[in-house]
Amino acid sequence: MGSIVMEPGDNSIFNNFSSICVHVDRIHSNSVFIGENPLEFSVPLLLLQLGICSGTIIFLFQLLKRLAQPLIVSQILSGLVLGYFGAGFLEKFRETIFPIRGLIFLDAISALGQVFYFFLIGVQTDMSIIKNIDKRAFGIGVCSVILPTILSNLYTVTLVNTVDLDTIKTLFVVGNAECFIHFAMVASLLNELHLINSKFGKIALASSMSSNCFGLFFQKIGMLLANERKVRLHALSTVYGFIVLAVIILSFQPVILWMTKNSPVGQPLKESFVITLFLGVLVVAFCSQASGMHIYFGPILLGITIPPGPPIGSAMVEKLDIIASWVLMPIFFAKIGLIFSIHTIKLLNFLCISFIIIVAAFGKFLGALMMSIYYKLPTRDGVALGLILNSQGALEIGIFKLMKKDKVLDEETFVVMCICVMLVAAVITPILRYLFDPSRRFVTEKKRTVMHLRPEFDLSVLVCIHDQDDVPSAINILEALKPTHRSHLIVYMLHLVVLLGRANPQLIHHRITKLRTSSRSYVSESIVNAFNYFGQSNSDVVTIHPFTAVSPSTTMYEDVCSLALDKRTSLILIPFHKRFHSNGMMSLSKYKMKMLNQHILDKAPCSVALIVERGIVKISRSISTNLYSFQIAIVFIGGPDDREAIFIGTRMIGHPYINVTLIRLLEDTNSPSDGGKEMKLNNEAVSKYHRLMENNHRVRYLEEVAKDCTGTVAILRTLDNNFDLILVGRRHSPRSPLVQGLLLWNEQTELGSIGEVLASSDFIGNATIFVVQQHRKVVNEDPETSKR
Repeated sequence: MGSIVMEPGDNSIFNNFSSICVHVDRIHSNSVFIGENPLEFSVPLLLLQLGICSGTIIFLFQLLKRLAQPLIVSQILSGLVLGYFGAGFLEKFRETIFPIRGLIFLDAISALGQVFYFFLIGVQTDMSIIKNIDKRAFGIGVCSVILPTILSNLYTVTLVNTVDLDTIKTLFVVGNAECFIHFAMVASLLNELHLINSKFGKIALASSMSSNCFGLFFQKIGMLLANERKVRLHALSTVYGFIVLAVIILSFQPVILWMTKNSPVGQPLKESFVITLFLGVLVVAFCSQASGMHIYFGPILLGITIPPGPPIGSAMVEKLDIIASWVLMPIFFAKIGLIFSIHTIKLLNFLCISFIIIVAAFGKFLGALMMSIYYKLPTRDGVALGLILNSQGALEIGIFKLMKKDKVLDEETFVVMCICVMLVAAVITPILRYLFDPSRRFVTEKKRTVMHLRPEFDLSVLVCIHDQDDVPSAINILEALKPTHRSHLIVYMLHLVVLLGRANPQLIHHRITKLRTSSRSYVSESIVNAFNYFGQSNSDVVTIHPFTAVSPSTTMYEDVCSLALDKRTSLILIPFHKRFHSNGMMSLSKYKMKMLNQHILDKAPCSVALIVERGIVKISRSISTNLYSFQIAIVFIGGPDDREAIFIGTRMIGHPYINVTLIRLLEDTNSPSDGGKEMKLNNEAVSKYHRLMENNHRVRYLEEVAKDCTGTVAILRTLDNNFDLILVGRRHSPRSPLVQGLLLWNEQTELGSIGEVLASSDFIGNATIFVVQQHRKVVNEDPETSKR
């Protein structure tokens, strides 16, 4: 039985067989306990192969991640390890795990993996980025294609005239193939490096898209003008096949639009819609193969036509990403490794082909760098841009395999080109990590805190919102900050939406007066309307600027920190990733929110406050309509974060419905202190609070003395259920006896020792916890008393 999926020449490593015999009654194993070998049956063998291939990639990825290596290096290396170069040398291993009779199933799984993997690449390719290609991106992209094409062809001509090679016919093909830049692979590496949200990432995406479009146009024109009839026929057949696929895909468009229209906003895509789309992928893959094109061509086109993001694009990525990338595609790379014959490559041929690839890569680098300098980009960005445009991945390997099938490349050249994909990625990725660290630009020259903000200056606050449940507490805290005619409140509301189904992140600025409702809109209308109402109710002292950030969860902090940096905010409000009941039991936890909060706390260019919800609280109602006085407590032990909490609390003093109580915890006189400077700064902060207490019956001050953490917890218990909002600092001196024991109990460092005790306690009722971290990362450290 022959495999129609297997490419010609793939069987050369297995002694050029022409047929495979499979016993129809040896599919499922009965039991190893009755003496049967499960590896002699097709299904157990396939399951073991899937596990070994996926496990090898995961193991190598975790191992090489410490060396700053990307996923593609682990994928190709796993193929080498499992293939002929690695474990394939062990004849017994290959005959047992990868026998000839199992190749049919490997071929089928590999083809299925390619179908869905490249469909996902299409789904994640946002063609709207073409609109963002300006003169700079177009110049960089075009020069990154033209210059390497010229250099590689000149070098190849020189090589052909000076060296006698067996692979002369393929050298020009190698040079032209290596000059091609694929947008999808550049976007994939940018996302893996967490650079896709940065300004550099957006330039790289636009430049790679212009390179992709120009290179594709240039390639097809060259094929149509070629002298060889076979090449022209191939180009024409590709065009005809493309027309057939276009007709089929366009017939899917009304169905896709109908699905989008009939999918409720915020609800998962219906299961019937998902199944229909899966069937559509298989249909266009069949049509691609029947039309003489590669099996991935139709799926990638269908993916591009699917509207990016929710509901359809995000659902496809969520359903297929893990199974396609980590289960099916490892078979593709293992199969590539199985056909490698590295020991048969001649050294001279290897060097010549490698040098052509190096020349092409250098041409891309030089072209991008020259145009970056011409357009006055920073040198660091120009170098990084030249490197990122050399990124390649599974898409290029699939194209090389297609060229080998069409006998445009021979076996030797194909192996060298695949190895060079791995080597180039292994070299450029660590350099990119070293050259370009986007977190460096979040370091400011001055401290951006509420404490260092002059009273007459406007207070700018960035409020992060994940869903509607985060809105009430955020708005009431903004109202508690008591904006005045002397110091207005400037609010930047950022609705955070996880990016799934597209490669181009977006930061959308919504004009409240011109807000449009759309089923495809990422922003929740109710969220914007809530902040709009708050702004209109206080229009003389409050200004609202609503934004939506559509980004991968791993890089979403980039949007938060970038917006805070650009708008010069003094405070970022973010919801805690856990919600608690009033008895201290956890009701909700989101891991992605936790990682986002950690990144913001580490890299924020201003002070940060975590809002910890505890059940249904009184703060969910507007403070201005509360019939009772709103009680706020500030727990003060000492340190920059506690001082920041005091200055945030002092801004709430004077609100007609708010009572503020400062509770200062002092160490026993026999305990060691933190030092004179810290104590002086703490006393100055408390003194300012004392000045605001004069003739104000809504402001209180309490002092409590404790010897150790046990005394601290006892004092915190006295808060009972008397407060609606409790402000605490996140970090304290680890030498302080008041928190030393608490650090042993602390499992969530995001809240700090005091915040963790309060959040998980059962003695403060429904009070909301407000955990403050003061901004400290500055280029030149200013004194604590400096004002901006």
